[in-house]
Amino acid sequence: MLYSQTTGTGPDLVLLHGWGFNSELFNALIEKYKNRYRITKIDLPGHGRSGDVAGGLDEWCDEIIKILPNNPILLGWSLGGLLAINIATKIKISKLILVASTPNFVQNSNWQYGIDADNFCQFSSALELNLSKGLKRFVSLQTSDKKQLKALNQTIDQYPASIQALNQGLEILLNTDLIDKFEQLEVPIQITLGERDTLIPVKISNWYKQQMPTILETGHLPFLHPNFSL
Repeated sequence: MLYSQTTGTGPDLVLLHGWGFNSELFNALIEKYKNRYRITKIDLPGHGRSGDVAGGLDEWCDEIIKILPNNPILLGWSLGGLLAINIATKIKISKLILVASTPNFVQNSNWQYGIDADNFCQFSSALELNLSKGLKRFVSLQTSDKKQLKALNQTIDQYPASIQALNQGLEILLNTDLIDKFEQLEVPIQITLGERDTLIPVKISNWYKQQMPTILETGHLPFLHPNFSL
């Protein structure tokens, strides 16, 4: 069973976090927008307070769909963006918001906008050796706000992901290509990228040009930037 919590009033907005983290990551964003949206945060399978779900991308998305409100705005950050794109091909949503995300995370001969697969494996392997320490170091490179950093570090320690979920998430990140599905979507799409993001190269803004992406002076966590807006 997946954990979710709903706060606020207004149109339904659902938040999907990235690999290794949990939905507490969005608390500051929720506080900022809870008077404009009815916001549901969800812990991905095996992350935070959610139980493991067997399978991969489709099985994870099917479980998430079970608890989604009707016709929501769907925001996906990083791995959550891949899930959001896939969900948008399965059910009706009113808007798709991708934050530091892409329909294909890994570079190949036909896709120049991803991270090198070997570099990604080195990055993820380093994190898996000590997930808590690795994630804390990662977020420390994303924000200099000490209060914000302390809150993020507490959520990392309090709600660790399972080994099964980490392995499933990596499999999804390494082997999912939703480029064709993304191009066929017929919903409003909003994109926010980080100028200094080392996982999602900012040059993907050239590919996203039809969606007129917003580029913030930030790394892989643009929603922590004061200028981030929905």
